[in-house]
Amino acid sequence: MALFGSKKRRTSRTVALRPATSLWGRLEDVVHNRRLLLRLGICLAAVVSLVAIVEGWKSSFPYRLGDVVEHGLIATVDFERVNRAETDRAKAEAKARVAPIFRNDPAPFELLPRKLRTALNDVAQAATLDMLRPETRAAFGLTGAEATDAAENKPDIIGRYFATLKAAISREEGTTGNRIDDLIVEFSLLIEPIRRNGLADLNELTEFQPRPDRPIGIVAEAASGPVRIVSRADVVLPELLGETGLVGKSWEQFSELRIIRKMVENWLLSQAPVTLRYNSELSQKARNEAVEQVADVTIRYDVGDVLLPAGQAIDEESLAVLRAEYDQMESLVRADQRITRVIAVFLLILLLAVVNGFYVVLNEPKLAANAGRLALFLGIVLAAVLIGRFLAFDSRRAEVVPMIVTAMVFAVAYNQKLAALTAMTLALLISFSTTRDLGHFAMLAGVSLVALMPLSSVPSRSKLINVGFLTALIALVATLGISVVQSQSFTDVLTDPQALVRAGYVAFWCLVAGYLVAGSLPFVETAFGVVTDISLLEMSDISHPLLQELVARAPGTYNHSISVASIAEAAADAIGANGLLVRVGAYYHDVGKTLKPQYFAENMTEGMQSRHEHLAPAMSTLIIIGHVKDGVDLANQHNLPQPLIDFIEQHHGTTLVEYFYHEATKQAGNQRDHRTDCEESLFRYPGPKPQTREAGVLMIADAVESASRTLSEPTPKRIETLVHEITLKRLLDGQFNESTLTLSELHEIEESVIKSVTAIYHGRVKYPEQRTA
Repeated sequence: MALFGSKKRRTSRTVALRPATSLWGRLEDVVHNRRLLLRLGICLAAVVSLVAIVEGWKSSFPYRLGDVVEHGLIATVDFERVNRAETDRAKAEAKARVAPIFRNDPAPFELLPRKLRTALNDVAQAATLDMLRPETRAAFGLTGAEATDAAENKPDIIGRYFATLKAAISREEGTTGNRIDDLIVEFSLLIEPIRRNGLADLNELTEFQPRPDRPIGIVAEAASGPVRIVSRADVVLPELLGETGLVGKSWEQFSELRIIRKMVENWLLSQAPVTLRYNSELSQKARNEAVEQVADVTIRYDVGDVLLPAGQAIDEESLAVLRAEYDQMESLVRADQRITRVIAVFLLILLLAVVNGFYVVLNEPKLAANAGRLALFLGIVLAAVLIGRFLAFDSRRAEVVPMIVTAMVFAVAYNQKLAALTAMTLALLISFSTTRDLGHFAMLAGVSLVALMPLSSVPSRSKLINVGFLTALIALVATLGISVVQSQSFTDVLTDPQALVRAGYVAFWCLVAGYLVAGSLPFVETAFGVVTDISLLEMSDISHPLLQELVARAPGTYNHSISVASIAEAAADAIGANGLLVRVGAYYHDVGKTLKPQYFAENMTEGMQSRHEHLAPAMSTLIIIGHVKDGVDLANQHNLPQPLIDFIEQHHGTTLVEYFYHEATKQAGNQRDHRTDCEESLFRYPGPKPQTREAGVLMIADAVESASRTLSEPTPKRIETLVHEITLKRLLDGQFNESTLTLSELHEIEESVIKSVTAIYHGRVKYPEQRTA
């Protein structure tokens, strides 16, 4: 009856929990499906982006500067090409013909008649020449030098000029006043052409219009209207006053003023202001408009015309012709044809993505399951294709740089197989979306694969640079070899400077790629959450602050960590795992014990009383388990990389703290009230279980090293039994279920650990003094 009742109760509990379990399962399915859809969406977005990057709606332009087309090229469509040299020459001539534009400010000429009136009044008031003010005498040219020339060298010439000027001002006998008003009226009419056009400074005019036969443009100061074109002689005062000038030809119209023409001309030359100033903005605008009005000079090519003779290298001129033909062919493609091409390109890239995705899902489950890592991976691939295509259009062949950099980065961050698959994919996308040349694809793929071969580990940055040199050498040979295959002549290639330069460029870019990866290695480690041998060697230094703190506060734990490191490294090497990573992880796996070192047996000296004697087993377990969380916190404070933090979290997995669990069981006894205090789940580490082979190795080495210290007589047989029991217990407890360790690897780990521990506890020959004692 009791058994039946027990079954009934268990059945009823199961039925009662079924709805909740079903609901939880549905929620898990929804979350899982959303995450799966997110990852699929990222992949689909990457495929669409690749279609856009490779410009899937149009064919690629396969020709590059320096390429040699063995059979030559002829036009397949009628097209026209802009003759850039002739067009530039025509535009330069049009630009040179544009007159420089000056702004005219006529305001100073409004004051000129008033200034002349003042000067004439001075003359009228002066009875003799000596009474005339010096500045007025100089203005009218009455100082001697201006009035004397080869034809007039009489001593009284200045006096006659003064007398003429006085006579022109004075009224006839019997009338009052003077004729200054009449002279000023005529003077205003005389200078009207000058006021309208303005006067230019001869030096400034020569600077911006050095050719005297070219016109200039004039625009009013306050207006932005039409530009008046005038000749240079119309704005230079000496030429205006000449016999053929605008002013010189108009003297006959002014009966009063022409009597004193010479004095007035002298006065104008000394008093007329410069009113024209060069305007760079308007001048440049006029030049730009003139250049825009020049039509392109074109050259027509008909179907069948030879575009490139056989065996001739593509130079800049022939490249421009081929580009013009390509543009014409693309302009003839219909919309439905472009849509068909886009769909075809999309399906091809999708097929390529499926092949790569199949490999990633089977061999890189962590990458496939994490949307962030997947987005980073695909983002780098997209960037490599984008940069590679951009560089591929340059004759220096720099598209090999993003290829090699991406391949080397993935080899460091993931593994050589994934990096090789990615490199082949990139080579395929870049080569067939640019040159469509099988030789180009072979060169990109081959050089990238060569760069991956030595990168099973990165012990130093110099190795990356050495890889760059090796890749450069292979690239040089491969490029020249492909050229030989294409030209079928080794001699022609060696004597062709363009082929040698092209190969030299590829080799140089391989060196650049090696230096780029070496310099960016810390950023790669941070972005991908990986740690290289370089960083591991740096963190294995005892001078690291966290190790220094471990030595000072928990020396017993430090010695334990050193022993575990040597045991675990040998075991990891035995199964082909990363021994250096395990060794450095062992150094830091127990750093959490530095916060409460006295609670751990290895830090207690002889005669010390255990602090756990006064604590309940559950409390002692919390302290023991707490060193994992404390270690993770310390690791984060000291910026340790995630792989080392994983060792701290996983080296105990979800194992049972057996000693305190058994103590709690003893104390509980048959007391019903205390049975819940000894539930097994309360005495287990929180995990997670080891996720990698390296973490599984460290778990075994840590447990064996600690347990071996309890052996009174550590004979090889006892050590072998101890190692086997600990490994089997962890295996049966399911601790290695997530670490990908196989049974054969566990056996090899056992063998290696037995050898290492036996070597530590090997027997020694007793000295005579020890035998006597």
